[in-house]
Amino acid sequence: MSQRMQQGQPMIVMSEDSQRVKDRDAQDYNIRAARAVAEAVRSTLGPKGMDKMLVDSMGSVTITNDGVTILKEMDIDNPTAEMIIEVAETQEDEAGDGTTTAVAIAGELLKNAEDLLEQEIHPTATIKGFHMAAEQAREEIDDIATEIDTDDEELLRKTAETSMTGKGAEVNKEHLSQLIVDAVGSVTVENDDGENVVDLEFLNIETQTGRGAGESELLEGGIVDKDPVHDNMPTEATDASILLLNDPIEVEETDIDTEVSVTDPGQLQQFLDREEKQLKDKVDHIASLGVDVVFCQKGIDDLAQHYLAKEGILAVRRAKKSDLEFLKEVVGANIVSDLESAEADDLGFGDVTRDDEDELFYVEGEGAHGVTLLLRGSTDHVVDELERGVQDALDVVAQTVSDGRVLAGGGAIEIELASRLRDYADSVSGREQLAVEAFADAVELVPRVLAENTGLDPIDTLVDLRSAHDDGQVHAGLNAWTGDVEDTFEAGIVEPAHAKEQAVTSASEAANLVLKIDDIIAAGDLSTDGDDEMDDMGGMGGMGGGMGGGMGGMM
Repeated sequence: MSQRMQQGQPMIVMSEDSQRVKDRDAQDYNIRAARAVAEAVRSTLGPKGMDKMLVDSMGSVTITNDGVTILKEMDIDNPTAEMIIEVAETQEDEAGDGTTTAVAIAGELLKNAEDLLEQEIHPTATIKGFHMAAEQAREEIDDIATEIDTDDEELLRKTAETSMTGKGAEVNKEHLSQLIVDAVGSVTVENDDGENVVDLEFLNIETQTGRGAGESELLEGGIVDKDPVHDNMPTEATDASILLLNDPIEVEETDIDTEVSVTDPGQLQQFLDREEKQLKDKVDHIASLGVDVVFCQKGIDDLAQHYLAKEGILAVRRAKKSDLEFLKEVVGANIVSDLESAEADDLGFGDVTRDDEDELFYVEGEGAHGVTLLLRGSTDHVVDELERGVQDALDVVAQTVSDGRVLAGGGAIEIELASRLRDYADSVSGREQLAVEAFADAVELVPRVLAENTGLDPIDTLVDLRSAHDDGQVHAGLNAWTGDVEDTFEAGIVEPAHAKEQAVTSASEAANLVLKIDDIIAAGDLSTDGDDEMDDMGGMGGMGGGMGGGMGGMM
């Protein structure tokens, strides 16, 4: 074998089914895949962005313009594309909003990097330049950002409204933004260092169909969407002792199958009496603790329901685990997993009221830290998109309260950032300077796409924006409703600084990760004839099922 290698014959170490793409071909393949993902969500950006309809293999339909939801629902089977999806997921986890912006910038960075590759600029120089630009961008964002008073409700409402604009929550954004600000305020505490800490775990979101979004409300405490297990039970209780139970109030079954022979009817009656006594003892134990209300995660036997009703105890069965965990914080109770070991100290205290129209129980604890945002919509699709928009706005307001910095929206920050990065590029030596300039061009994608999605000419809009910023108007951005370039901060178009910093960081790191790959080895067939399909994906309207075939094949 060594003799054959000395003669220059290659050693085959991969299986016959393996495929390998190297060097420039690998870079082109990865860039195409990443750009395809970015193209798929670009048209959703901004207040006039379009929605996508996603249909899964089971026929379930999701209608949304939320970037991370679109990318999660799409049937993508390509490792490079999945790396870009991670950008959206990270942005969602860390900032709550700006997922489309982060993905779009990542795609544009790779597009500009491709131009640099064609100029024979090594990927290492491009990667270094992008890293330098991202570091400088974060410093500039911090410099441009405006420090705010986190008790300024009006500014927080504007931040929430900006986040919801263009989504399902937009129609009722004034009403919903007030609910969001109130909700965040209810779960905000001051730590030992005097900093505001927002704990969204104490904020529960419930949805209900059949009524308009304008009838959504914020409730102190929790909601349980269940009915009493017995008609003769009370439906309300004031200053109630509340038991949260994760144990069925049913006849205990043996762990093994048992067969019993019965020789006369009296023996059968003894078995029935025994079961009845077992249930009666369980209810008596509950009553002895002074319980007024039972929320049970498991089942409640029919006979036990009767005994509970006779004791005047309100009981609910099959309550959701998440509801019990939330009520634990609301009423200050322990979740009991073994009824026999339950003690009075495990009980919580609060008021339970019934909304017969909506068939809901409202549970309010004494000095409860938890609140519930009840969102209403006409249909399931409407309320689902409403919930996504409100969740993003909640995260944005929470980040703003914690961070205390905001930026002018409408593309104002991107134009100013691009201008400062170009000035910074003049101080960078070597080929990295071209990468920094390419980074600045990529950032300007945001106002360009905003203009496109608004129906304006993107070139004219960019010219007007650059001119305004050259004149020192740092807050000059595009007002999508009027089509004018104006001070968007004064117009109430406000974004959190943290979300923008995270978008720049995630996009640059993902682009650099893709650029560093120069060799793809796949155990199976690597489809290389799907490039045309990937190029066309931006206009496919977000249909998930078709994406895997055009971009996939890689293991």
